[in-house]
Amino acid sequence: MKKTDLDGLITETRNQATMNVDALSIAETIKLICQEDQNVVEAVQAETNQMVKAVELIVRSLEKQGRVFYMGSGTSGRLGILDAAELLPTFGVGEDVFKAMIAGGEIAMFHPVEKAEDDYAAGVNDLLAENPQAGDVLVGISASGRTPYVMGALAKGRELGMHTIGLSCNSQTPMREVADVVIAPVVGPEVIAGSTRMKAGTAQKLVLNILSTVSMIRLGKVYQNLMVDMQPTNEKLQYRAERIVMEATGADLKVSQETLEKAQGNIKASIVMLKAGCDFPTAMQLLLDGEGFVRQAIKLAENL
Repeated sequence: MKKTDLDGLITETRNQATMNVDALSIAETIKLICQEDQNVVEAVQAETNQMVKAVELIVRSLEKQGRVFYMGSGTSGRLGILDAAELLPTFGVGEDVFKAMIAGGEIAMFHPVEKAEDDYAAGVNDLLAENPQAGDVLVGISASGRTPYVMGALAKGRELGMHTIGLSCNSQTPMREVADVVIAPVVGPEVIAGSTRMKAGTAQKLVLNILSTVSMIRLGKVYQNLMVDMQPTNEKLQYRAERIVMEATGADLKVSQETLEKAQGNIKASIVMLKAGCDFPTAMQLLLDGEGFVRQAIKLAENL
């Protein structure tokens, strides 16, 4: 990316409302940052139609056993890793389904590897190393909308027949030439010019949370507003699993614990067992017939 490519990017321009931020008190500075952050939610919400299209692509792919890849550099890459890492404990979805990559590799998660974002070929190679297939989904994350590492991955992804989604905080960018869907919450100039870890980063995190969460809901990993496919891998999560069963069924703690034990820790099956008054094998069959949706499995049980 040439220096001139940054000209005109709103994420790189100076914010006229914060020109004297260095002369403000601590309280005034915090108030000003909060005021600027209020623009972020509106900017993300304005991209609802594009996010709908992106979720539809993700769900369609995952229903066919496809995979989703997040790729970005710097803050954008770290946000992708953060979102993907939380999907296993929250929804039982691991790296075999959602895989996040950052320019510069693992070390870049904790230390800046600034020149890595300029490596177009590295984006291509990092993607190819994961053996992506046609029909998989690639989400390229770049505040500027033109990071070479991300652009290389998106271009190669489209060539391979992947569904490509671009996430940027600038409107008209080269991403539109290589992405099937572009989500572009325009949050305006940063409080500190060019510091896209601020409003742009917040917007990207919101979008990624929305894409993954709504996709998981559409795949049956949520019942009511409870995370019924979470993995109780530690004491805190075990207690959360018990609370989920209690909340969903009205059963007391003892019954919920006993049912979870009978269901081999399967929260979905535990809920169906208690709501439908059935045993574990029957609950599993109901869930299979209901395509993994707890609500549908309970409804099917009513017709037995």
